[in-house]
Amino acid sequence: MFVIIGWVVALGCVFGVFIVHGGNIGVILKALPFEMITIFGAAMGAFLANNQMKVVKKTAAGLGKCFKGSQYTKDRYMELLAMLYEILQKARKEGLMAIESDVENPEASPLFQKYPTVGTDHHVVEFVTDYLRMMVSGNLNAHEIESLMDNEIDTHHHEEHAAVAALQRMAGALPAFGIVAAVLGVVNTMGSVGQPPAVLGGMIGSALVGTFLGIFLAYGFAEPLAGLLEQKVEEATKELQCIKTTLLASMQGYAPMTAIEFGRKVLYSTERPTFSELEAHVKTKK
Repeated sequence: MFVIIGWVVALGCVFGVFIVHGGNIGVILKALPFEMITIFGAAMGAFLANNQMKVVKKTAAGLGKCFKGSQYTKDRYMELLAMLYEILQKARKEGLMAIESDVENPEASPLFQKYPTVGTDHHVVEFVTDYLRMMVSGNLNAHEIESLMDNEIDTHHHEEHAAVAALQRMAGALPAFGIVAAVLGVVNTMGSVGQPPAVLGGMIGSALVGTFLGIFLAYGFAEPLAGLLEQKVEEATKELQCIKTTLLASMQGYAPMTAIEFGRKVLYSTERPTFSELEAHVKTKK
């Protein structure tokens, strides 16, 4: 929603001020379709040539997320921490082997299904069960598991960040493609030097629209989308860091309620529930 509002404000200020100052919007509108095809088409071609198909697909999926609100809310984190608490509490009371069936088949586990938001999220469930399985096996210590977690989180972050980098490169290329379109417009104008000054002025104006459009698309559209997508990548990484901190605290001998407090402290302050909110939520889920 805010993406659309931001674009409306940007377009309104740029073109509104242009019109108020006596600018001829007709020149821009006449040149816009041709310049847009030249600049955006060249940018998309370069984008496809510059990225592997998996990055192209991830970028397309990421752009879809940019137009949706964040899924990483306080309610989601409270559900996540409540689920981790119940898992760790069951392991503490009944032994690690008691959660083996939940870990091996989370789709059929009443414990995971009790938390539909995070208990059915593929990335969350896979991350949690992988390391709970290692805890059940007892073959690795906390430091070894922490190292594996860090490596997996780094890999996840780099994979997701590939789409951000692709958009940033595209944003960097758009002004250059705008110049290309403007140069072609000037070449076209120079081939018509015998035309009246009014006609030549319109052709030169149309050529300059290319430079304007390349810069405007880069810093008004592509770069903001890359920045927004980067924020969403950071949110997804933060959730994994919360799980990591909670599980490691449990491995080091802390009680489940203390372990989820470790995880709570990792969260961003804007989504972090208070201790009282989390405690009350956990109690309602028992």
